[in-house]
Amino acid sequence: MVRSKKGLCSIVVFLSVCFVIFMPSGSFAAQPESSYWFPEQLLKWSPESDPDAPFNRSTIPLADRETLYNVNSNAQSEAKLVALSALNKNTSGVPSQGGKEFFANTFSYWQYVDLMVYWAGSSGEGIIVPPSADVIDSSHKNGVPILGNVFFPPAVYGGKIEWLNQMLEQRADGSFPAADKLLEAAEYYGFDGWFINQETEGGSQETALKMKEFLMYLQKNKKDGMHIMWYDSMTEDGRINWQNALTDKNNAFLQDGNNRVSDSMFLNFWWKNQEASNLKAKEIGRSPYDLYTGIDVEAKGTLTKVPWNGIFPEGKSPNTSLGIYRPDWTFNSSKTMNEFYQKEQDFWSGQKGDPSSTDGNGDWKGMSHYFTDKTAITHLPFVTNFNTGSGQFFAVEGNRLSHKSWNNRSLQDILPTWRWLIEGTPISVQFDWNQAYTGGSSLKVSGELNGNESSHIKLYKTKLPVEKDTELSITYKSAKPNMKVGISFLDKPNHFEFFDVKKEAKGKWVTQKIKLKRFKGKEIAAISLKFDQQEAIDINIGEIKVSNKKDDIKKVHQPENVMIKETEFQNGIYANVSLTWERNKQADYYEIYRVLPNGDKEWLGGTPNNYFYLSDLKREGKETKTELEVKSVYKGNQRSKSAEDVFDWPPYPMPKANFSSDKTLAAPGEEIQFMNQSSEVTEELEWRFEGGSPSSSTDAKPVVTYESEGTYSVTLVAKNSEGEDIVTKDAYITISKEANNVTNAALNKQAAADGQCASSEGPGFALDGSKSSKWCALGDAPHWLKVDLGKNYALSKFVLHHAAAGGEPNAFNTKAFRIEGSTDGENWSEVVKVTDNAADVSEHSIQLTEARYVRLWIDQPTQGGDQAARIYEFEVFGYPAP
Repeated sequence: MVRSKKGLCSIVVFLSVCFVIFMPSGSFAAQPESSYWFPEQLLKWSPESDPDAPFNRSTIPLADRETLYNVNSNAQSEAKLVALSALNKNTSGVPSQGGKEFFANTFSYWQYVDLMVYWAGSSGEGIIVPPSADVIDSSHKNGVPILGNVFFPPAVYGGKIEWLNQMLEQRADGSFPAADKLLEAAEYYGFDGWFINQETEGGSQETALKMKEFLMYLQKNKKDGMHIMWYDSMTEDGRINWQNALTDKNNAFLQDGNNRVSDSMFLNFWWKNQEASNLKAKEIGRSPYDLYTGIDVEAKGTLTKVPWNGIFPEGKSPNTSLGIYRPDWTFNSSKTMNEFYQKEQDFWSGQKGDPSSTDGNGDWKGMSHYFTDKTAITHLPFVTNFNTGSGQFFAVEGNRLSHKSWNNRSLQDILPTWRWLIEGTPISVQFDWNQAYTGGSSLKVSGELNGNESSHIKLYKTKLPVEKDTELSITYKSAKPNMKVGISFLDKPNHFEFFDVKKEAKGKWVTQKIKLKRFKGKEIAAISLKFDQQEAIDINIGEIKVSNKKDDIKKVHQPENVMIKETEFQNGIYANVSLTWERNKQADYYEIYRVLPNGDKEWLGGTPNNYFYLSDLKREGKETKTELEVKSVYKGNQRSKSAEDVFDWPPYPMPKANFSSDKTLAAPGEEIQFMNQSSEVTEELEWRFEGGSPSSSTDAKPVVTYESEGTYSVTLVAKNSEGEDIVTKDAYITISKEANNVTNAALNKQAAADGQCASSEGPGFALDGSKSSKWCALGDAPHWLKVDLGKNYALSKFVLHHAAAGGEPNAFNTKAFRIEGSTDGENWSEVVKVTDNAADVSEHSIQLTEARYVRLWIDQPTQGGDQAARIYEFEVFGYPAP
């Protein structure tokens, strides 16, 4: 998704012998995905007819939050901040309940955001996109409303006026079916409204009037608390004409006389001063803070030049609120989690990393300079494990119960309000993904103090009541903690009471509890840590908890009626499993485990929902049954006993033999690398190479040479305890001196295709030898690209450079495709078939085949639902046929 030269835009363009590639494993059934629709699909959608719908629901209500006090004298609370953020890299293929990658966009600076827009949508995937459930959960936990996106693209990016007309269709009674569906989806999935982004050209004044009616219908029928935001794009004459301000041409989409049309408006980016917008808002009876002046940070992030005085004039109230387009720059421009979190800190707190002192940060002062941080920590119990929402393992109370990478923002804790507010000597404070008490991370403090130096680290802004049995506990790991925990109270938020923490951890997690009875009746304003010892500091904080003893539930109820609803198997060793249970109103969320054959338990995931899907669950050895367990986890991190259900595996399978090689055409004496691609249950291999040296092997990747010209067969036997499978490929290897004459026969040759996204993305750009240009085709798959090599060639290999090879997300890599050859352009033979590619660059060696014409068919253009084909280079290797 990128911004077009005008306005906001989610762009789909970033954005004879048959040889079959066999994929031994991988996803094989419908992993539930976050929803995305075209208008026709939305109109037909209902929760009852959508099997993924139960997995896409957020069950966390929008938390209350407080401003309380300010740590930065420049910050204010009149103007608000909206973030238009692509919290997932693509529209389609987003798992409903987190994924299997550690490196994910686990945004956590919610304290400065007043409204979040889930930025997504493309003409190749869908233009109406609700937020994914895990993002809703995280947003609501922090007290931030979140909106879905309705995106009508410009025609150059695949937009169709028909989509706009479909959305604006009206019944005889004046109702709008599409608006009803938008409201139904928001209520069912549990998010807070919609951002309406209309950039499709071709509308008229009648279109604009109909759009106003549509927006007012949403206003009249939405639930309390739901928000509708309009984008400054279409004007009252129906044209796409960005105003970059509130003017007489667009203000009717915000307020029309006494009619509230939209709750807010996002103003486009080309502005210098928004004083006129402020006055116009007041003139039509609206708050100027219902206007969000846009800044575009997608390309340059913290190097973006912004005329800040045009929004925040010195010594005056802000002219408008602030709208940030694509703050996900922090993630997209990073390669590691540490880099991402450092850029997040620079973006939101400023380069000094001190949200209380931002004047010295240069042109980009950070959002903490302009906006008071807010807190949703207002009720007991409060618990944080400093869990960022992803990890390289998962720990439960100090025990690592999974060693696999994961991400799930539903499980993200409320993270520290201030990153980092350190009084005294600076020391290092950061998240540590190598240590965790519960979850995938902890807080690490390290450094050295000398003489009378001390470091006071203020972490959380809170509003927590202290009662007679309230206590604070801290769990940590350090040989010599010598740490103090500090709390302040709302009557004096800068005055702290400190409590010594000295219990030695000796390499293990330990917990120290502090009774707060003497402060009964007060409200905790902040939680902090203090260090003042004259020695090296090296400590991990795994949990901070503030709770009442009376809130500790004596009987933590386990989930009831745990039921495995469906199982699907692949190759006899992978299972997709959906399970559900009855919700427990007291439970905060649920954890899912499997019982391993040796009796150990493995953590598989967590969700606040009562539906969960396990994809590609791998069989442990030759187990015949697998027991799955579900635990309730209460707000104080109390866990219930397990409730379980069991599924049976199919009989253990025989192997399926298959192989490939790095080349099928070679010169005498040239090395050929063979690769075993047999199914995973294979236990033994036996290769036989006709005419080769060696003539046999038991290796997984044998290297073979052939001394004499000719054609040779290759045989592979795959064996396990259940039996064996044999595959022989006759005339598979050709040894010829002509191998020295092999070239890319397709380079700069004539090509045709079923379509192109733009004049600069025609079929010839897949054959120009450049990895920075591409062929792109819109519309429904299959797509095709045909190449005329000019004469017959003996072909031996194809190389495809997919989307990620050109710098696009790997979610856009071609998943399923075929390659055909022909000598006359009429009669075709399939030589390659791939059904589950995920690679950025894929290579396909074939038995020597003669062809003048080559045709690439793209059956599934991406890893998800996007239908746009993207090929950066199509290489066809061979030598001129005799």
